[in-house]
Amino acid sequence: MASRSAAARVLAHPGAFALRVLKGFRANQGLLLAGAVAYYALLSLVPLLILVMIVLSHAVDPERLLAVLRDYVAFVVPGGADALVDELRRFVEHRQVIGGVLLLTLVFFSALAFAVLENAMSVIFFHRVAIRRRHFLVSALIPYLFVVLLGIGFLAVTVVSGALETLGARSVQVLGRPRSLEGVSTTLLYLIGVAGEILMLTSVYLVMPVGRLSFRHALVGGVAAGLLWELTRHVLVWYYAKVSQVQVVYGSLTTAIVVLLSAEFAAIVLLLGAQVIAEYERVARQPIGAPPVPFRT
Repeated sequence: MASRSAAARVLAHPGAFALRVLKGFRANQGLLLAGAVAYYALLSLVPLLILVMIVLSHAVDPERLLAVLRDYVAFVVPGGADALVDELRRFVEHRQVIGGVLLLTLVFFSALAFAVLENAMSVIFFHRVAIRRRHFLVSALIPYLFVVLLGIGFLAVTVVSGALETLGARSVQVLGRPRSLEGVSTTLLYLIGVAGEILMLTSVYLVMPVGRLSFRHALVGGVAAGLLWELTRHVLVWYYAKVSQVQVVYGSLTTAIVVLLSAEFAAIVLLLGAQVIAEYERVARQPIGAPPVPFRT
């Protein structure tokens, strides 16, 4: 009943709710939190992708994995996917020289971003942390669980994308004329990418906040963050292609700057989605125009 009341309030005053989310994000020092998440995400992204590639390359052709990875890394790092995949290709080609120490280092750094993200979520969902705290062992295991789930998800996406590319090579007869299915295949690949993005965000919102979060609330945040990121991603692609002079300014550091900037925007969108859920929970018991509680250390 409370959830229906919250939904009715939001639908009746969408502008006031959006303003409440932005005020809450500002009160929680959202940009500062996003900067920390983006920094550690930059440290974790390459080790995480290397681990996934090393494991899956034993079951799937590495070139096939890299081709799929190029398409889907562009969902997260628009403008930097090619450079990242080229670096991964060189690493995969020499994967047989990886020792135990390097492997443990990759595992450690691949989980850093999740640990920092959990801390950032605890600020946004402080009303939950104040009531209930999570055991430190659970917090330590969650990042590695996400690494495993991301590997399984990427394997599933690779299989599905291969089937869709096979479909795109075929044609059907329409009014006696052959019509290629390439456009259908491309559209389905894009929709699968967006759906996977929303599901991944929903899973983050389900697990990272302390306490039990309903799937409906997590899905609200996942859809909001997913749609906002799609808009942001297309703007970034246009900016890098048409306006940006980042290569002139930063030279050899261009790839790192582009990846970091993309990670910063992605972290802002991710935490904004969490703020949407937090405010959605508060709307059920507070007036929609209530001022946010400022963050205190």
